[in-house]
Amino acid sequence: MRHQPIRDGASPRPPLPRAIWVLGFVSLLMDISSELIHSLLPLFLVGTLGVSVLVVGFIEGVAESTALIVKVFSGALSDYFRRRKLLAVIGYALGALTKPAFALAQGAGVVVAARFVDRIGKGIRGAPRDALVADLVGADQRGAAYGLRQSLDTVGAFVGPLFATALMLLFVGDFRAVFWVAVVPAVLAVMLLLFGVREPEPAAEGAAGSPIRRELLGRLGRAYWAVVAIGGVFTLARFSEAFLVLRAEQLGVAASFVPLVMVAMNLVYALSAYPFGKLADTMSHATLLAWGLVVLVAADVVLALASSWPAMLLGMALWGLHMGMTQGLLSAMVADTAPQDLRGTAFGLFNLVSGLAMLAASGIAGLLWDRLGASSTFLAGAMFAVAALVALVGWAASRTATRAT
Repeated sequence: MRHQPIRDGASPRPPLPRAIWVLGFVSLLMDISSELIHSLLPLFLVGTLGVSVLVVGFIEGVAESTALIVKVFSGALSDYFRRRKLLAVIGYALGALTKPAFALAQGAGVVVAARFVDRIGKGIRGAPRDALVADLVGADQRGAAYGLRQSLDTVGAFVGPLFATALMLLFVGDFRAVFWVAVVPAVLAVMLLLFGVREPEPAAEGAAGSPIRRELLGRLGRAYWAVVAIGGVFTLARFSEAFLVLRAEQLGVAASFVPLVMVAMNLVYALSAYPFGKLADTMSHATLLAWGLVVLVAADVVLALASSWPAMLLGMALWGLHMGMTQGLLSAMVADTAPQDLRGTAFGLFNLVSGLAMLAASGIAGLLWDRLGASSTFLAGAMFAVAALVALVGWAASRTATRAT
């Protein structure tokens, strides 16, 4: 869990393997494809297909819940078969196959089916891909590897909506034409993964019997479950980014410019993820995560008290900075505390707990917003972040005391 800085005179670390860069660009291309569709899908459903907002919410809820459940089983299967790349390719391929369905849809049923399959694909690829990253690099480069992949993934998250805006202007508001364009980066992502990444040979054969068994889960020790618990409390403080959009609009940002606010937040995220990932390889993970929580508290307080758009932009920038400091770091912490042959299962369980915490956090945030106002939502987030910080400090102190004895 703790990495010491490189001593003077020690040889520098080698560059990250090409496969890590390839995985990053795979994520970038698929995110561009997904955001080309998802940034416009609610408007398409309501305006073109005549679907109610309630149905839109139902579609998104089912889709995200499906992804959470599938992640656990895909991670366990990647441990069982000792083959991560195959499952990742299947997951990305399912995502690519759904893109034409959005362009061809004449009713909500096709969209529901496409979103369902798309999220199954996301669930299948997530945990095996994250475990594959850990298989491709040594422990002293995991922070940089996860930071780079997260950075490129986030580039796709803000480039996609920008492309969507430009293409809507080019095609004069033709949703279906934009959706067809989204097929291209999705197919490129699958091809890049298929031919650009060579999976290392597994260190051991897959275990016999069910991939999820009590004795196997028992091998995920206290250090791993502590990371899961801290990650869950951390996620309670980091509710859906939809509330950032609502806050921007509430503070007077015109609806047409609200997406640009999110682009700015994701730009800070993308620029900071890789540098902080490299930093994580040279310092205590607990210390860096603690500083990330401090930045999150600052972001929540600024957004709670903001009364103008400059203050709101500061809060957004701090939010993006905390994401860059912590998201790749948490992945590195999972990889460091899980046995090599159970990394897929470990990432699946971690993602499940974090996803459920995100659903709970967004529900609490929405309730507070409706009952007490926007400021209460962000102040509650700050309090959850402080709770996570206290838990992290206590856990780090107990580990230090244990090592001392």
